Amino acid sequence: MHHVRARMVVLNRLLYRGEVAVPPEGRQKLRWYGPGLMWMLSAVGTGSILFTPRVASVYQYELFWLLLLVVFFMWVMIREMARFSIVTGRTVLEGIHTLGGPRGWAVWLIFVPQLLAAAVGIAGLSAVVGSSVQSFLPGSATLFGIVLVVLCSGFVASGRYMLIERFSRVMALLLMAMAVVSAVVIFPAPQAVLSGLSPTIPEDPDLYVILPWVGTILAGSMGIVWFGYWTAMRGFGGGLLSRDREEPLPEDAREAEHKTELEPGTGEEYIARARAWIRVVTGAATLGVVGGLVVIFAFMVLGAELLAPKGILPEGSDVAVDLTRLFSEVWGTAGKYLLLGSIMIALGGSVLANQDGWGRSFADMTIILTRHKRDAERPGVMLGALDALQKITGWQMRERRNVKRLFVATVTGLIPIIIIALFSDPVKVMSASGIIAAAHTPFIAFIALYVNRTRLPVALRPGWFITLSMALAGLFYLGFACVYLWDYFAGGS
Repeated sequence: MHHVRARMVVLNRLLYRGEVAVPPEGRQKLRWYGPGLMWMLSAVGTGSILFTPRVASVYQYELFWLLLLVVFFMWVMIREMARFSIVTGRTVLEGIHTLGGPRGWAVWLIFVPQLLAAAVGIAGLSAVVGSSVQSFLPGSATLFGIVLVVLCSGFVASGRYMLIERFSRVMALLLMAMAVVSAVVIFPAPQAVLSGLSPTIPEDPDLYVILPWVGTILAGSMGIVWFGYWTAMRGFGGGLLSRDREEPLPEDAREAEHKTELEPGTGEEYIARARAWIRVVTGAATLGVVGGLVVIFAFMVLGAELLAPKGILPEGSDVAVDLTRLFSEVWGTAGKYLLLGSIMIALGGSVLANQDGWGRSFADMTIILTRHKRDAERPGVMLGALDALQKITGWQMRERRNVKRLFVATVTGLIPIIIIALFSDPVKVMSASGIIAAAHTPFIAFIALYVNRTRLPVALRPGWFITLSMALAGLFYLGFACVYLWDYFAGGS
């Protein structure tokens, strides 16, 4: 027992950062909210533009209460993902890797399903954009989708986080403006919306319509983890430890760095600064989920008021054409192009943000899972494959940034291109991605909560309210996953 306890002390000291940056104050905090906007753009793409109008067309505002509940759970979950990196200087996946049992078992359970979710998700997003472009330009939707994947892959592989953040910020604001203005023009009587605040379950609910929406409201399972990555890359708390950084910290983050001689994880100043950074991340997370809620609710209004009366359910390869009714009914012919522009802004931005998020997380998991082999100088299968690629490409494949580029080029690049070429229905492709997300989210929520409750200093662990909320979020998604699996094996849709 004494041996185990001593091992945990050493383990925790390795996890705690030895320095905490000076937190911003006053209006300076606004400069740190970029990750919230970037996360919002990665999150609202499919859930708002593709699935929300479908749900609203069938159920109008009946599931508004469900939207609010999921938004709250998302706020809690993404905030907790950032907590770990602020306190420790490492990603939450590093904390997950410290769990007992077979080496790396929890990381593997995240890694393998997400490889499929990433390829399918990027393919679906790009296919919808391709069908949008095809509706007003001559050419093939498949070709347009493939071109988007290629362009985004090259941009993300450059590794310029701050450039991606600035570009995403502009696209997010444009999307919000277009969707909100259109929804305000046709906003219904308040009673219609307020009726959706009462929790009710539709009679004979169509899980094929509802479950992908729930799985993609604001973020899929891995999208929850990305917020912690983007806040760390921005420099929250001092950013990642030097050996884990993919690129230099932004200038204002470097200015905020402050070294301390305190024992890692202890001291009043250390704890006070970490708590201040957690408050900053709370603001960024709030901006992300509230902004996402505004956009999703706007598309709920558009779907309920414009599609439902005509019985239109956007689906199939003509999904973009069906969705143009959302704006053309309000703005005439110009509205068609306004909607198509918003689709390209939202989903094109989502492709960028999702490729960056998946690329970072896959690279992180690869580094984590092969670290013991590196230290022992025994290549193994994964490390041997990377070394073989290094001989072929000339890239240093043991460096994080190059591992990220590999996954961006293959899992979120080449494989989605193949999927786009083989499958013509983007709704079915995205539905598959949403179902994976809904089934995978409870594991990530529970495991992250356990890590924060057991691996962080007592003074910086989540309190009872956040702990309860995280547990409820995991149970919520677990329930949806069980319902879907029951329906699937029972021969449902």
